[in-house]
Amino acid sequence: MIMSPEYRKKRHKIKAIILAGNGDFGRCPLASHLPAALWPIAGKPALEYLIQHLWRQGIKQTVICSNGNARQLNESIASTCSMELKFLDEPLPAGTAGCLRDAADDWTDTLLVLPAGIISPPNIDMLIHTHLANKSDMTVVFQHGSKEDTSSWHTAEIYICERGVLDYIPKEGYCDIKEGLIPVMVRAGKTIHAATLSKTSGKFRDRAQYLRAIAQYLDNAGNESIDLPQIRRNGVKKLWLAETATVNPSAQAYGPVVIMDNASISEEAVIFGPAIIGRNVSIGRNTLIQNSVFWDGSTVGQNCRIHNCVVDYDAVVLDNSTVENEAVMCGQNKFNSLTNKVVAEVNDKTHRLYCACQSEVERINAKLADWVQAEKLRACILRLIPISILTGVFLWSYWPVLAGLWGIWQRSDEYSSGMLVPFLALYILWGRRHKIAAISLRPSIWGIALFAVAQMMRYFGLFFMYSSAERLSLVVSIASLTLLLFGWQLFRKVLPILFFLCLMLPLPRSIHTAIMLPLQNLATSSAVFFLEMTGYAVIQQGNVINLNGVTIAVAEACNGLRMVTSFFVIVGLVVLLIRRSWWEKLIVLCSGLPIALLCNAVRLTITTIVFTKLSGEKLETIFHDFSGYAMMPLALVIVIFELWFLAKLTMAPKEVKRQVIVRKANN
Repeated sequence: MIMSPEYRKKRHKIKAIILAGNGDFGRCPLASHLPAALWPIAGKPALEYLIQHLWRQGIKQTVICSNGNARQLNESIASTCSMELKFLDEPLPAGTAGCLRDAADDWTDTLLVLPAGIISPPNIDMLIHTHLANKSDMTVVFQHGSKEDTSSWHTAEIYICERGVLDYIPKEGYCDIKEGLIPVMVRAGKTIHAATLSKTSGKFRDRAQYLRAIAQYLDNAGNESIDLPQIRRNGVKKLWLAETATVNPSAQAYGPVVIMDNASISEEAVIFGPAIIGRNVSIGRNTLIQNSVFWDGSTVGQNCRIHNCVVDYDAVVLDNSTVENEAVMCGQNKFNSLTNKVVAEVNDKTHRLYCACQSEVERINAKLADWVQAEKLRACILRLIPISILTGVFLWSYWPVLAGLWGIWQRSDEYSSGMLVPFLALYILWGRRHKIAAISLRPSIWGIALFAVAQMMRYFGLFFMYSSAERLSLVVSIASLTLLLFGWQLFRKVLPILFFLCLMLPLPRSIHTAIMLPLQNLATSSAVFFLEMTGYAVIQQGNVINLNGVTIAVAEACNGLRMVTSFFVIVGLVVLLIRRSWWEKLIVLCSGLPIALLCNAVRLTITTIVFTKLSGEKLETIFHDFSGYAMMPLALVIVIFELWFLAKLTMAPKEVKRQVIVRKANN
């Protein structure tokens, strides 16, 4: 290419800005573990490979924007060139345009912005020449993409801009080039041109993109691209084999395959390229590898099948393992072994606890047999006769109300959890039977007055067709009979359980209708908030969410009322079972509503993301139902954490001191 006079003048005033921040937002476990800029390309980190390419293209100054990883990047790369490097480590995200602002200086005329995760960097001279020929204030270079990776087609890859664009970037804070700087420049009438790379640059941010980029790199690599002697054997396309590598004669490799220093390939192992076997990697006997990359120090056992995977530094794949489309992380199998050990210990302790419970049950049964004597049995029968008569009359009188409740529980998802409330209340009563048995029974005439109030509520509901009042009178009648038959002491003891029974009743229709739409709007807005927090571009139109071109409607049934009612039943049960102070129980009870709404928002967020990936109405229905069930364990975990935090917060100083002494003694 013939350089223009303008290009010769500006050649030495071009500064490269490499964006090496970790922006995967937790989507790729491998990127969360190690920045993509440090993923190896045949033994060299991608960042070092890019810096050397820029040096050979005549770039003398480079600024690396690391977003908190400056020290790790500086220690990991070992550039042999004489380029002037500067690491820009922002304490807070500044955005791509913010990196331009912070990296530029008075010496620079032209700024070249590139991502760090590039395996096949483009010709810089050609890009700069195109930019100058168009006389642009900014040139946006797009990725051409590949047939395999259609998601990367026509995505912005590289930016080339003149120093004047800095005037349109805020002096501080976050600013993105695509969403912040370019719209401002367009409104100001500045010239912005677009260019497209002639071939893909091999940009990657996750495991799948990395493997595709490695495959392209190996297919296009010449002898000078990889610092290993090339051997062609049995018509194999390409095979790079280090002199210190050990390959068993019975092993087979079908290129392109790179086997690096001190790697060991055991007998009958088969490797299908594109693949890279890093330094000090050990591949076990009778193992099949296809389209995978193994980083230095990793180990694969015998009889394994590894397909389309990236194996981390020093990671271990156990014998007889089959791994497909995954990133095998270092320490993953150690964690599995530790988990198995913990599970075994838990099972052993559970068995011991079961044996202890069995012996306790036998002891209780023996005492119960001694306790049930003729006189006590006769007294119990005499006491149960009036209770049984009243119970029968009560059930006969309220049978239409109970039948109506049963119908609501059967056909309404929002209130189906009410079916469990009576049984849970009986379980709580059974758990408190010893304390209740110790209470002296003194029937109270005030029960008749309370029963009269309950019947007034019932007939009010019957006369005015107000079914909620009739259903509420059911609980009030139970409370009045308890007070009438057993007295104030037992009534006060079981009063929380009576309030718990109210959870089996559906909300009045007016209240239900009034909160449905606000809950639906709140659920939609919460899901949109979480999606934006995770980095997705979301458009909300009423109760419809548009994510990546997929339209998802938040139905009325997804408003969270079902989760609220179900979780309040669980929280009420927890509050009645735990032994805590009254104010701790009140905090847990009050937290039920926000926790339920939070879990519903998380469920909608996950469901929205998955619906953009799944295809098929049946799969979507299965995941939709499963996500609803999965939120209840999450809510319980939050409540358990809340109880643990309250216990730590209110722990007495003497108790803290005692735990410290016990911990030291155990160590």
